[in-house]
Amino acid sequence: MICKSDFRPAWWLPGPHLQTLWPTLARRGSWPATCRERLELTDGDFLDLDWTLGKDGPIVVILHGLEGSSNSGYVRGLLTAMIARGWRGVVMHFRGCSGVPNRLARSYNAGDTEDIAAVTATLRQREPTTPLACVGYSLGGNVLLKWLGERGAAIPLQAAVAVSVPFLLDTAAQRLRRGFSRCYQAYLLRHLRTTYRRKFGIQAQLPFPLQDLGSLNDFYAFDDKITAPLHGYLGVHDYYARASCRQYLKGIEVPTLILHAADDPFMLPSAMPTAEELSKNVTLELSARGGHVGFVGGRWPWRAVYWLEQRIPEFLARHLESGRLCVYGSSDESTFLIPALEKE
Repeated sequence: MICKSDFRPAWWLPGPHLQTLWPTLARRGSWPATCRERLELTDGDFLDLDWTLGKDGPIVVILHGLEGSSNSGYVRGLLTAMIARGWRGVVMHFRGCSGVPNRLARSYNAGDTEDIAAVTATLRQREPTTPLACVGYSLGGNVLLKWLGERGAAIPLQAAVAVSVPFLLDTAAQRLRRGFSRCYQAYLLRHLRTTYRRKFGIQAQLPFPLQDLGSLNDFYAFDDKITAPLHGYLGVHDYYARASCRQYLKGIEVPTLILHAADDPFMLPSAMPTAEELSKNVTLELSARGGHVGFVGGRWPWRAVYWLEQRIPEFLARHLESGRLCVYGSSDESTFLIPALEKE
């Protein structure tokens, strides 16, 4: 189902770019304390998980966007909202994003769903009856939706939310080559180059000369020379075709909310899925404005309202606090309890 969002953008942040940039550049405030857990993986690598400090309550796993972390403003804001609800938040850092290079000669990508599968299976094994949900932003949202669609009913979650998802990676790469959006591309690529130089300068060689990273000045080139070969894809077109989440949306069987703005400067309108491509368990709430992971409202700049931190907990509460009974399900990794699904 596709429906209209009730988000009302701040009048003082007109246009998609101000909505996108404000939370990153202008937001201030105190942030919740976290503690770190290192989860060892079966392939010899590890994932760093940053937890809020509560010892009980529902668990919400957060997947950050490209080159994000638990220090990202949108992650910190949601963690604060989770604590206010009496829930536990845990940020799953993609490999190499926690501030410590991962061990293997690889990184992360938009189509790699094995790590979120490993994390949620571990949490379910530890706490078989604790309500569990997941929220993914941008690239993390693509990973989340792809995983949900791949696994169908064999998912240990009661609900999921995805925000500002690219849907089709090829069209996202096209959009980021146009107009002011090239600034986002330049910013992200600069961070990626720094990350790869730090990692591969001391651990292993890239499939591309390290000294020539600066010549990869758009995502097509970077993903073709770096991301695709590192992660077993034949090239950029193979990567974009196989990793894009839009083709998996029909298979989602967990209650899922997708929040998206039509003016998202990371995407072309043609990437948006149709209602026929969504499963009956997916609701796509579309706002005319909001930018990319923006959605800032409020009457005045000094009283900004970060709407995502209201809407996401509101949706999740209906599934995490409903007290529904669970039934057994299974996956390739483990056996776990999954929620008995209800129609929205």
